[in-house]
Amino acid sequence: MFTRYKKKAGALEAVAKVYSRQEHGIDPSLIDSDAVSVIKRLVSRGYESYIVGGAVRDLLLGRVPKDFDVATAASPRVVHNMFGRQSMIIGRRFKIVHVMFGKKIIEVTTFRSLEDHADDNDNVFGTIEEDCRRRDYSINSLYYDPLTCTVIDFTGAMDDFRKKRLVSLIPLNKTFVEDPVRMVRGIKYSVTTGFFMSLALRHSIRKYAPLLQNVSTSRMTEEINKILACGMSSPIFKALFDYGLLSYMLPCLAVYGRYPQLYESLGKLDAKVNEAADDTRRKSLPKAIMYLSLVNPFIADNPDITDVREVFQDTLRQTKVLLSPMTPPRFELESTSVMHMRMRGINVPKGSVKGKKREGKGASEQSGRSGQSRRSRQSSQSGQSRQSGQSSRSKTV
Repeated sequence: MFTRYKKKAGALEAVAKVYSRQEHGIDPSLIDSDAVSVIKRLVSRGYESYIVGGAVRDLLLGRVPKDFDVATAASPRVVHNMFGRQSMIIGRRFKIVHVMFGKKIIEVTTFRSLEDHADDNDNVFGTIEEDCRRRDYSINSLYYDPLTCTVIDFTGAMDDFRKKRLVSLIPLNKTFVEDPVRMVRGIKYSVTTGFFMSLALRHSIRKYAPLLQNVSTSRMTEEINKILACGMSSPIFKALFDYGLLSYMLPCLAVYGRYPQLYESLGKLDAKVNEAADDTRRKSLPKAIMYLSLVNPFIADNPDITDVREVFQDTLRQTKVLLSPMTPPRFELESTSVMHMRMRGINVPKGSVKGKKREGKGASEQSGRSGQSRRSRQSSQSGQSRQSGQSSRSKTV
């Protein structure tokens, strides 16, 4: 290990510890080659760039990350100009760049500043030293350089890894007020890593739990989708219920928080998710299967309803209520209802699924990845239309 210094007031100040491959133990073969190529291009133009966040956390735990995010000193406009049509700038409050490799997206963010900014504008860029302080928990504040195979630690996160503890980088009387979703993520991180939370952190989560009421339904839908897809949804949902968060996330489902059927159903889902993850030839599970694991044990059959169409409508209604206030696409809700009826041996009426299947990450996710894919297709189609000389007859898809 060696120390990274920075000049301050004419003197050198130690700002970070740098760990070699032998010290941090990350296997370079687990690094996504496209993420490395993005960093190589940025660095070749003189911009400091690293793999960051959950990817580094998972790599230190010996796991293969689902996504690789990059942080850089280059502004979003510079990154976009560098990668051209292969990239898109998204976001309004804080602009980021999606660099696309087929269906894969490498998310590139510019180092954020600690300076005060307007509530609706977070596009104030800073240094790597400032950026690390904007992270939620210390285990997400490490920077991995794939070109030198080193890990840079500005916050003492490596000590937290060794001691298996989850530490908030932002004062507890401020962090959950700024972003209540950090409570959900804190519980998820604690469960998935096995790291313990201090008494103060646990107390703060219980204290500020009602703030989850202020989170948008689309963002909450995204967080729940991530939990269902992580392969450890059963213990995470149990912890969310124990800490009093589930009643603000899924209030109708939380009524059944003490029922073991909920966690048994989610446990079966976790087994399917992990099995699919181990088989690279298989796609990830459809969201309808994930939602079914939440609602299936608690949909009640009404003996007074005998017409299959009415049974379907009643099943769909109960599904919506149990998942409320989530906002999944109608296609997913209808598919969930159809699966439930088939499991009960009920013939499903033709044409029950009327909603349109949506590609990508889902319309409810605000990361913008699916939206950018649609805009990319629109751009491609309009370009083909112009080339064929039929621009006057081109349609907006």
